[in-house]
Amino acid sequence: MNERTTALVDRLRAAARQMVREFQAIDGSGIVPGISLSECHFLMELDARGVSTTSQLADVMLLEKSTVSRLASRLSSSGLLESAGASSDRRQRPLRLTEAGHRRVSEIHGKAESQVRRALDFVPDAERESLLSGLERYAKALGYARQSGQFRMRPIRPEDDAAVSRIIIDVMTEFGAVGSGYSIEDEEVRAMSAAYAAPGSAYYVVERDGDILGGGGIGPLANGEPGTCELKKMYFREALRGTGMGLQLLRHCLHSARLLGYRQVYLETLDAMHAARRLYRKLGFTDLEQPMGDTGHFGCNRWMILDLE
Repeated sequence: MNERTTALVDRLRAAARQMVREFQAIDGSGIVPGISLSECHFLMELDARGVSTTSQLADVMLLEKSTVSRLASRLSSSGLLESAGASSDRRQRPLRLTEAGHRRVSEIHGKAESQVRRALDFVPDAERESLLSGLERYAKALGYARQSGQFRMRPIRPEDDAAVSRIIIDVMTEFGAVGSGYSIEDEEVRAMSAAYAAPGSAYYVVERDGDILGGGGIGPLANGEPGTCELKKMYFREALRGTGMGLQLLRHCLHSARLLGYRQVYLETLDAMHAARRLYRKLGFTDLEQPMGDTGHFGCNRWMILDLE
């Protein structure tokens, strides 16, 4: 980490601590007197869902289930929560807000909105959109960083072939990319590790707790210009989407392409794969009006290119 990045990290952490202090300074505990920030968070999340269990809320709030159970107990004792069903396991018992709970949530929203409006008075109009955009991007990046610790990215191995083949077939079927003209019919789908052991190729998988959840790689573009490779077979299961691993894997593939001496990366995709195309554009891929090389994938209707130099 260079000095500039270190300074940025220090400033971000200091700003985050200041925000926490400002929230706490309202009345010494939270947004509304007599309720902590964690309790406010609990009530607002339950209000947004209508009915939820403490286990479900713990996942949303990124807290230990025991901590959320204690919050639920205190709020129930205060008359703000009630059971919405029966269960022998308290953590699986559905909860909802009481009338008093709904009134308290309205109070919380009113106080929070007032606080934000007062803060915005000190931000010039011309800077407000950039402020919001920056906060949204930073919050998303924090989530990506937290989730990325759950996953491991590594080169494909022969024992991964069956899982990777199943992912490719399932995801392509999900998007209707089935039959002649799609890469689902490629012979390499059944033996990906052998196919990408060839010179100028590389393929990586992403796993969590030993389960393969996705993968992607690069290889020479068939009958393409020298120095051009193709981004190939990059598909994720639902559990991996929205975690930031797509961006991380794509960057790793592009790094590998540079190390292997390629100057351009070409890819083929579909209209229906909107999220994938946004990801490609994010890293500089631009649209082409016609395909390159001779991949045999005439079912694809979108083509993109990236100059690595």
